[in-house]
Amino acid sequence: MTCSLYVAWDDKLTEYDFGPGHPLAPVRVELTMRLARSLGVLTAPGVAVTAPTPATDADLELVHTPDYIAAVRRAGESGLTPDALRYGLGTADDPVFPGMHEASALVTGATIAAARAVALGSAEHGVSIAGGLHHAMADHASGFCVYNDPAIAITTLLDQGLERVAYVDIDVHHGDGVQAAFYNDPRVLTISLHEHPATLFPGTGRPSETGGPDADGYAVNVALPAGTPDAGWLRAFHAIVPPLVRTFGPQLLVSQHGCDTHWMDPLANLRLTVDGQRAAHAAIHQLAHETAGGRWLLTGGGGYELVQVVPRTWTHLLAEAAGRPIDPATPTPGEWRAYTKQRTGRDAPEQMTEGLDGDYRPIEWGLEPGDPVDQAIIATQKAVFPSHGIAPLIW
Repeated sequence: MTCSLYVAWDDKLTEYDFGPGHPLAPVRVELTMRLARSLGVLTAPGVAVTAPTPATDADLELVHTPDYIAAVRRAGESGLTPDALRYGLGTADDPVFPGMHEASALVTGATIAAARAVALGSAEHGVSIAGGLHHAMADHASGFCVYNDPAIAITTLLDQGLERVAYVDIDVHHGDGVQAAFYNDPRVLTISLHEHPATLFPGTGRPSETGGPDADGYAVNVALPAGTPDAGWLRAFHAIVPPLVRTFGPQLLVSQHGCDTHWMDPLANLRLTVDGQRAAHAAIHQLAHETAGGRWLLTGGGGYELVQVVPRTWTHLLAEAAGRPIDPATPTPGEWRAYTKQRTGRDAPEQMTEGLDGDYRPIEWGLEPGDPVDQAIIATQKAVFPSHGIAPLIW
């Protein structure tokens, strides 16, 4: 299906830059947008690329405290201020850089703009590929994230009158900041699939984290064992996400597409391929049309294999959102490969696929009690399905 897509993008978004050697290198989004443009994704009918404006302080205060925003601004203007560490600034994960507030506010503004485009009906889908900074908390930075653009965008949607928003986070790391923002708010269903917190930052995201007293069952966590490949990850996704989202019936679906689940990612331990990630994008797209009338806001997120993984995975995501999926056997353009070599000194992949098909065995075909992935699925179903009137599978 061909879809209308609002792409919030400006080259200035690459100024969200923690400096040389930091894993969250902005070249990853630069190469993504160049690859998508080279393959005609950004010039396809129905796709509009629009430069966003920075989020205002009023926007940021929907989630963040005024003191924290002021601290970010001071750090970006003056460097490592005496109180910076109190706010999570100046750490190895979140080092201070010039213009930190302005760059972070622009990322947030892009996600807000994409959300508003969808909410107002000017596009079916909206994307903020530089966004997805899901770890930032109300009063401190965390995990490469200064302002929590997904949480701010969701709050904006709620303030505009939406009553049910579903958030699906497929980053390898737990979407802790978004969960925290809505932990006691039954208007927002947050679902995070991630590597088990025993083996990965931020150490949260167990199935027992199910929401506050007014929203029990509205925080959903699928903690997958290290080493989970495409088939196991997709099995878990389809066992948990569609039943909950269908029952919840969101007016708009928000998703975070961190691609650090890939087997080549240097910071985590799951084993997905580009093809498995592509299958996940397609499943979320289909779910948006099935449950939310096609209203879909999507963001980027983590992903630290800057050449082999992020550009291909997110170009597939953009093409999927435009309703024009790229044949995975498509060669990457020679121009893009040459630019990537010149820009990074590394050889770029020659095809858009890793040659796999994203197959999985649905859990409805039978449980495997000794399988750690099935154990994770059952733990999550038992923790939250009854709150939504859904019967969990039984051993």
